Amino acid sequence: MRALTYEGPYRVSVRNKPDPRIEHPQDGIVRVTSAAICGSDLHLLHGLVPDTRIGFTFGHEFVGVVEELGATARSQGLKKGDRVMLPFQIFCGGCYFCQRGLTSCCDSTNPATDAGTGIYGYSHTFGGYDGGQAQYVRVPFIGVDAEKVPEEVPDLDALPITDAFTTGYQGAEMCDLKGGETVLVLGCGPVGLFAMWSAWAMGAGRVIAVDKEDYRLEFARQWLGVETLNFNDVDLVTTVKGMTEGRGADATIEAVGCEAAGSPVHRTFGVLMKAEAGSPVAVNFAIHATRKGGVISLIGAYGPPAVGVDLGTYMNKAQTMRTGQASVKRYMPHLMEHVRAGRIQPSRVFTHRLPLEKAPEGYHTFAQKKDGCIKVALFPNGEHLH
Repeated sequence: MRALTYEGPYRVSVRNKPDPRIEHPQDGIVRVTSAAICGSDLHLLHGLVPDTRIGFTFGHEFVGVVEELGATARSQGLKKGDRVMLPFQIFCGGCYFCQRGLTSCCDSTNPATDAGTGIYGYSHTFGGYDGGQAQYVRVPFIGVDAEKVPEEVPDLDALPITDAFTTGYQGAEMCDLKGGETVLVLGCGPVGLFAMWSAWAMGAGRVIAVDKEDYRLEFARQWLGVETLNFNDVDLVTTVKGMTEGRGADATIEAVGCEAAGSPVHRTFGVLMKAEAGSPVAVNFAIHATRKGGVISLIGAYGPPAVGVDLGTYMNKAQTMRTGQASVKRYMPHLMEHVRAGRIQPSRVFTHRLPLEKAPEGYHTFAQKKDGCIKVALFPNGEHLH
């Protein structure tokens, strides 16, 4: 089969790899009809995630068709030919955490570390499972993990539910909104955009979006009707406080992560560029721009420890920080109902649609924020390119 492969920092290619095979009775094999490049895939591309090995295949957002099922999986409600979407985490469904709905904390699929559950295409730190930017992918625990896609829902409206939409939704949910709050969202990438939509859906009275790319801010304004700030142009903390009677946002959703770079205007933290893969710039923006007693929802992806987080200010402001990878499975039916009801069209984030062979070009465009790129969809087997 053809699959994207990691060649080292900043280098990926599409090569021939052996087809995946059933390795366990609960496995399935899925023919991938669409996959996405996620912002956190760029952390892998840039060499920021430990134990990312040469030859590894990325891709934790994908939709496809069931091609083969292990003996146990055949008795769990799926059949060959079913169209399915897969949560980006791999989980067993039966451990302590899975039984409590915390599938992102599954004990069974990444037992070598305490870093979280197994994740498709996200290095050996997260289990070493090849991802879905390939023609075929092995899906462990397919009978538990997979969610069928309704016939009338296009691939690209289902695809963000596997990660970006769900992560943004949980990010808004963790803000514990009661109605009427001012919510600050750091980052206008797909996760940030879905967090904005979700904040509106949960009753926010005001949403302020922050990014350093004007085209992404314009996209957020046009699609979601939010207020926007370019942190290259303003002192972010002072500006947000000025917009909120001096207090700061009631809640802040940090949807940037470890590759955040400081504003050239903002000097509060003395960190003008990321100094390491765990850069605390976005976290510190959130702490200073959120009001006393407010909530910080941390959903940006981080690798190594973020040295320099301003815990003193965080503690003295009596803030609450909630974080964690989204437990995707528990949200999938609910978010699919929003899609089916026409309340949101997730496919709008896919500004670029490419065959798998052009995946390296897609990574470059996405990473360099060229050509108005918000998110890239890949089609490993040629479907949906029209």
